[in-house]
Amino acid sequence: MARPKILVVGAGFAGVACVRRLERRLAPAEADIALVTPNSYQLYLPLLPQVAAGILTPQSVALSLRRSTKHRTKIIPGGAIGVDTRSKICVIRLITGEIVNERYDYIVVAPGSVTRTFDIPGLTEHGRGMKTLAEAAYMRDHVITQLDLADASHDEQERASRLQFVVVGGGYAGTETAACLQRLTTNAIKRYPRLDPRLIKWHLIDIAPKLMPELGDKLGRSALELLRRRGIEVSLGVSIAEAGSDKVTFTDGRVLPCRTLIWTAGVVANPLVATLGAETVRGRLAVTAEMTLPGFDGVFALGDAAAVPDLAKGDGAVCPPTAQHALRQGRKVAENVIASLRGQPLQPYVHKDLGLVVDLGGKDAVSKPLGVELHGLPAQAVARGYHWSALRTNVAKVRVLTNWMINAFAGDDFVRIGFLSQKPAKLQDFEYRDVYLSPEQVREHTASVIARDS
Repeated sequence: MARPKILVVGAGFAGVACVRRLERRLAPAEADIALVTPNSYQLYLPLLPQVAAGILTPQSVALSLRRSTKHRTKIIPGGAIGVDTRSKICVIRLITGEIVNERYDYIVVAPGSVTRTFDIPGLTEHGRGMKTLAEAAYMRDHVITQLDLADASHDEQERASRLQFVVVGGGYAGTETAACLQRLTTNAIKRYPRLDPRLIKWHLIDIAPKLMPELGDKLGRSALELLRRRGIEVSLGVSIAEAGSDKVTFTDGRVLPCRTLIWTAGVVANPLVATLGAETVRGRLAVTAEMTLPGFDGVFALGDAAAVPDLAKGDGAVCPPTAQHALRQGRKVAENVIASLRGQPLQPYVHKDLGLVVDLGGKDAVSKPLGVELHGLPAQAVARGYHWSALRTNVAKVRVLTNWMINAFAGDDFVRIGFLSQKPAKLQDFEYRDVYLSPEQVREHTASVIARDS
């Protein structure tokens, strides 16, 4: 009799935590495990702004999936583009472009999220995101390139447009990105004697009335004041109305000469969610507290792709799409998949929030561990200590700690590697949203597969 097959979609915090727990708790004879991911690493997303600023190398935050001594999971190099829950077939687009079909007995849907965009003229053509390792590496090159080109230019208007930078999104990703890159340009300008430091301007804007409201009023104000003291112009209640190649128009009517628009205004569930044809809550799959999908046999969903009930808060609340929750949900889903295999009862996900950390570069940070509000060096120690301890492998921990020490003693580096230097990257170049199938297309595809195999 064939062993049951567990298919995990996505190698983020949720998917990797699930796979690692399955490998440890299941005997090889109990089930086969497969992981669908286009990359052979888990990205430690919270540290991407530090990659963009050059504090950390890209390899430091890309944790290999093949380092575990218990590794026995089959890695399928591609992305899931559709799931037929009736036939229990997952349609996968390999990194070569080839379409393959993977059968499963249990599927764990954890594809993560994609950048949320709006119908703003010019956004997808001229905006850049901060969601992938490639985007972070590209953004560092791009920012240093603007300094180099501004230094070489004799046109005042060109200089002005190259030395103004706009970050949209006042959440953690946007705030940390603006803070870390502003620190990079502030340190870099000392190496450009022909440039007036006053010409470099960073703008952080958000349509919300508060910056990082999850921090609370007091700590949120502290972060806002800190950013403004560093020279970052923060505008709340404002977004962009139009993006161009050399200017950005704000919704309050302002027009800024600008060639760098970084878009971090939130995320939405991966488009794979829509292919299941299941009920959703604000785009995320509506799951039970045990993270099963009601009415669908053998389907579990978690992380950014699922609206997991937050039993700790109650009143219909759902868990926020954070790394902290995804990591713990992954472990709990693994336990529930094992329980299903062994005919045991499933357990609900319950987790108390451990707090929030925001690293603003250098000695600047704000943190709220277990409800205690911190800022400055104590907050920085907590923020970096949390991230360091959360890294999954000892190799990653050594790399990150070494990078931090080198940066602290040697300062920043201003080398660009020529990443996409001849072709400006677009927001849509890093996230392939047009490859997903509709529920009808999935059923048509799998029907032909079943007919061919029968």
